[in-house]
Amino acid sequence: MLTIAAGNTALQSVLPALGRSLGVMDSAVAAAFSVSALLWVIAAPFWANRSDRQGRRAMVLLGVGGFTVSLGLCGLFLAAGINGWISGTAAFGLFILGRLIYGTFGSAAPPAVQAMVAGNTTREERTRALTLLASAFGLGTILGPAIAPYLILGTFGSFEIGLAGPAFIFAAFGLAMFLTVRRMLADDRDVEGEVYGAMSAYPSIGGQPTGASVRAATEPHGAEVKFTDRRIRGWMIVGLVAGHAQAMTSQVVGFLVIDRMHLAPAAALEPTGIVLMMGAGASLLAQWGLIPLLNLAPRALVLWGLLLAAAGAALTGLATSLYGIATAYALASLGFGFIRPGYTAGSSLAVGYESQGSVAGKVTSINGASFILGPSIGVGLYELRHPLPYLAAGLACLLLFAYCWKQLRDQPADAPCDALAD
Repeated sequence: MLTIAAGNTALQSVLPALGRSLGVMDSAVAAAFSVSALLWVIAAPFWANRSDRQGRRAMVLLGVGGFTVSLGLCGLFLAAGINGWISGTAAFGLFILGRLIYGTFGSAAPPAVQAMVAGNTTREERTRALTLLASAFGLGTILGPAIAPYLILGTFGSFEIGLAGPAFIFAAFGLAMFLTVRRMLADDRDVEGEVYGAMSAYPSIGGQPTGASVRAATEPHGAEVKFTDRRIRGWMIVGLVAGHAQAMTSQVVGFLVIDRMHLAPAAALEPTGIVLMMGAGASLLAQWGLIPLLNLAPRALVLWGLLLAAAGAALTGLATSLYGIATAYALASLGFGFIRPGYTAGSSLAVGYESQGSVAGKVTSINGASFILGPSIGVGLYELRHPLPYLAAGLACLLLFAYCWKQLRDQPADAPCDALAD
């Protein structure tokens, strides 16, 4: 889980510099994010159901294999563009095809891993074990951007790897994982049980897990709840709007660092990594430290988070130094770190025990769906004027704050579950 998430986000963190060095439009970089996220959201429920019927090991192998093949092909296509064998536009077009493999097949592994862990733990151990598993997925989204600048390779003979290095290195990690799974995990096609896997949100920069996928994998399949159900509709709107605001800001920050610092693409990797690490650290500070300490209700988490996110996003768009960008982006990430657990808990507390699995699945879908259009919207606004995606995200958070102030209500103290536990 950590390898899949780290490999995906490491590649995402170097793509802005890659796109600029190959001379392709920034919108092509956004398309690479969007198509894989779209296919992930579509394919993940399919693979989750299939793993329950055809065995977990086979689905883990399929997911890790898809991850490995995708990164290997992406590295080859990008290296072909870097070495001038094909045009930059052709290289990125083929790169997007490689990302289709990741989005389609990489999503097979997380639900199968969840089910495998759940099947080997008692009911008392299961939630804690799956929460640790989700933490590995979240940790991968932080480690990827952190180590990506150190994976830039040099020239071997006349073959230059350069910025394609993270793709090749994580493809090698993926191959090692594939061989390990094939050797160490037993074939479980004939094993039956009551445990099952649930889809995981698309692993993306800024997309730390909220515990929804853990709840979806531990609660029974009960009453189905629609997105438009009046009990959860407001919380779903919060997740969708705030998720798009976060995706818009996080996916263009690499371009912002390049342009504001007037850096060559290759020189922008370490500054970009610093900004992303500060954002990830602030988000984890909120989710792992401040939320348990402050013990705020879901509505308060969302309201405070929206104010912090609005201020941080606007300041990021206006910042002119690396220190200013990093500090403002961390403030915005702190706000989003409040919002995601807030609307996850609010939607869970709004329904009874029999609907927990259904609502958790809806939250996970919203988390992933935000990274389908969010990057493309952000890059489109950025191409018009650099501060626009950040100012638009700040305005969206302020309008959402006004909506939440009037529409959202906390549930009574004897609500059916403690959704903040994850």
